[in-house]
Amino acid sequence: MKQVVQNYKSGELALLDVPVPGCKPGGVLVRTAYSLISTGTELMKVSEAGMSMLGKARSRPDQVAKVVQSVATNGVPATYRKVMGKLDSYTPLGYSLCGVVEQVGAGIDDVKAGDLVACAGNEHALHAELNWVPRNLYAPVPDGLAPRHAAFGTVGSIALQGVRQGESRLGEVALVIGLGLIGQLVVQLLTASGVRVVGADPDPERCELAERLGAAACGDPASPAVESAVASLTDGHGVDQVYLAAGGGSNQPVELAARLCRDRGRVVDIGKCRLDLPWNAYYEKELDVRFSRSYGPGRYDPEYEIEGRDYPIGYVRWTERRNLACFLDLVARGRVDVEPLITRTAAFADAVETYRGLKEGDLKAVAVLFRYPEQAPEEGPLADPPAVTVPSVPGGGKGSSAPVRAAKTPVRLAFVGAGNYATSMLLPHLARRDGVELSTVVTTTALSAANAQRKFGFRQATTDLDAVLGDPSVDAVFVVTRHSSHAELTRKALLAGKAVFVEKPLALTEDELTGVLAAVEESGNDRLQVGFNRRFAPLLQEARKRFGARTGPASLRYLVNAGRLDHGSWYLQQGTEGSRFAGEGGHFVDTASWLLGADPVSVYALAPSGNEDLQVVLGYPDGSTATIAYVTTGAAGFPKETLDLVADGKVLQLDDFVRTSVYDGRKRWVSSRLPKARDKGQSAELAAFVRAVRTGGPMPVPLRSLVATTTATLAVRAALTGGAPVTLAEAR
Repeated sequence: MKQVVQNYKSGELALLDVPVPGCKPGGVLVRTAYSLISTGTELMKVSEAGMSMLGKARSRPDQVAKVVQSVATNGVPATYRKVMGKLDSYTPLGYSLCGVVEQVGAGIDDVKAGDLVACAGNEHALHAELNWVPRNLYAPVPDGLAPRHAAFGTVGSIALQGVRQGESRLGEVALVIGLGLIGQLVVQLLTASGVRVVGADPDPERCELAERLGAAACGDPASPAVESAVASLTDGHGVDQVYLAAGGGSNQPVELAARLCRDRGRVVDIGKCRLDLPWNAYYEKELDVRFSRSYGPGRYDPEYEIEGRDYPIGYVRWTERRNLACFLDLVARGRVDVEPLITRTAAFADAVETYRGLKEGDLKAVAVLFRYPEQAPEEGPLADPPAVTVPSVPGGGKGSSAPVRAAKTPVRLAFVGAGNYATSMLLPHLARRDGVELSTVVTTTALSAANAQRKFGFRQATTDLDAVLGDPSVDAVFVVTRHSSHAELTRKALLAGKAVFVEKPLALTEDELTGVLAAVEESGNDRLQVGFNRRFAPLLQEARKRFGARTGPASLRYLVNAGRLDHGSWYLQQGTEGSRFAGEGGHFVDTASWLLGADPVSVYALAPSGNEDLQVVLGYPDGSTATIAYVTTGAAGFPKETLDLVADGKVLQLDDFVRTSVYDGRKRWVSSRLPKARDKGQSAELAAFVRAVRTGGPMPVPLRSLVATTTATLAVRAALTGGAPVTLAEAR
C-alpha cells in the first residue's frame, strides 16, 4: 500500500510503498476514503524538517535536553547513533480521515466490516491507504454525512475541545485570533452556541470567509477594525473569551488578547503560538489562561487511546471519542458547514506535489483533502498480529542439534519488531557483519518495517509473522517487541524450528516461562538466547579474568540508577507490560550470576512505599550473596550502573562500563583502559549468537542459566508479597 512520509533529517517527502498494517485486537483496519491535511500543524512539521540541524535544535529544546541526558548516560557514540537513527527515518503525516472498516479486530463489537468511520490520531489516522485504528480513536459516521465532510472529524474535535475550555455562554462575545482551519471551525462552533464572534487574521480572504460563516466582524489584528468591533459589541468592556488559534513566533496574539479581553475574562490557547505573557496586563485583569489539549480528555493517555479503556461519563463527559462523535453530529445536522473550508481536493497520488505547493506558497488553502481511489483487497488474507496467550503446559528442555547448513551460506535472520532498541543497539552491528543476511522484518505498523528495510537492507518487510515462521530459508528469529509478547512469540518461533534471540525479558509470568519450556520439550528445539548482553561487555570480561578464581564466598553489590521514565512510556503500563524490574531486572541478575559462576538459589526483596525502588538479595549455593539496588529516585547525573565484587581479599569494581578496576591483596590496582564509548556487550553477544547458528554449536548462554535468571527475576514479586526469602524451587 501507499503512505505519505517525510524524512525529518533531509526534509524529503515521499509516497512510499509500505506493508499493510496488521489488524490487532482492540481496533479496526480502515481503508481510507478521504484524509485531511492540517495546514497548520502538518505544515509546521514539514517546515521544521527543512531546517538546519541547529534550527531543529532551537525549535525543540525539550528534545535537546533529552539528548544531553542520554550523552551522560550512554556516551556520545551511542547517543549519536540513536539520534541520527531517529532523524534519518521516515515519519508519518496526517491525523484526520474518513474511511471504510475493512477488518475488525478481536474485542470490537460496535462496528463491522463495511461501516463508514471517522478516525483520529497522529499514529493511526495517517495519510495512508490502510490504517489500524484503536477503539477510542474512531467514531461511526452518521447516516447521510458525506465522507469528505467526515474527514474533518479530528480537527473539528480540536476546535470543539477549545470551545469547551472557554466555557462560553449564550449572549457572550468571543475573539478568535487566527482564522486558519481551526479558527474557522471555532467561529462556527461559537456561533452555533449563541456567542457573537469577532475574528482577527491578517489575511482578508480568511476574514471574509469567517464573516460568511457567522462571525459578526473580522479584520487585521494590526488595524483598529478589530478593537472597534469589540468595543461596539461589548459596550467597551472587552470580550468574555479569547481563543488563540494562531501559530508562529509572534507575541502579538497574547498581547492583543490582554488588550481586548474583559476583566477576569478567559484566554484559551488552542494553537501553538508564542506565549510570552505581558505580566502587568494579565495580572491587572486577573485573566484566566487555559490550554486546550488537542482532541480532549484521553489524549496522550495510552490506556485510553491504545488499550481502549474509556472514562466513565459521569466523571468525564467529553472524551476524545465523544468529542469526535459530537462534531460529526453537528456537521450532519448542518450546525457546522465544512464545505466552504475545502480549498482543494487532490488525488492521493499527487500528495507530494500538494505538500510542496502548500510549503512553497503556490497553493494557499484553508483545508486540503486527499481523495483515495477505490482499490481491490490485497492478495491473500490480512494476518492478525500474534496475541499473547498464557499456556499452562508444564515442560522442560531436552536439547536439540542445529540443522545442517550448506557451506558458506549466510545466516539468514528475521526481526520481529524494529523499535528504538533494535534499530540503535542490534541492527547496526548485524547489518555490517559478514556472513549475515537480513531476510525479513516484521512489525505491526507499516512504516517502522519500511524504515528498517530501507536503513538496514532487509530483503523484505511485512506484517505477516506466520509467513516468516513458515519460511524455511530463515535460520533465526529476533524477538524485539514489547515485553508482553516475548514469551508467546518465542514459543511460536521455537515450535517453527527457528533459533531464537529474544530481548529481555524472556517471560513476565511463571505460566509464560512454563509455556516456553513446553515448546522446547515439544519441538526438541532449545536454540534460544535471551539478550543478557552485559556478561559479554569487554571491560567486564577483562575484569573478571584479572580477578581470577576465588575460593571463598563473595559479596556483590550492584547499584542500578535506573531513573524516572517519561510520562507516557509504555514501560509504565504495568498491567500489560509488567513492572520495570520484571522487564529489566534480568540484566542485573544474569550479570551477578555470571560473575559469581553459579545460579541463585534464593531471593529476598524489599521495596519502599511510594516508588519503584527495590533492594533484591540473591543467595548462591556457596554462601555468596548479590545485592541489587534498583532505584528510580537517584540523581540523573550519577552513573547508571556501578558494581563491587568482594572475595578472597580482592575487589572488582565496575564504573558504568567506562572503567573497571581490580584490587588484589598486594596493594596493586589493575585498571582497564578508558573506552571511546560504553560497550555493554551487544556486539560480542550478537557475534556469539550468529556463530552458534552458523556452526550448530551451543548457544552463548546455557538454557539452564537463562531459565534460572528468569525464575529469580520473577521470584522478586513473590518475595515482596510474602515478605520473606523465597527459594527458587518454591518460586517454580
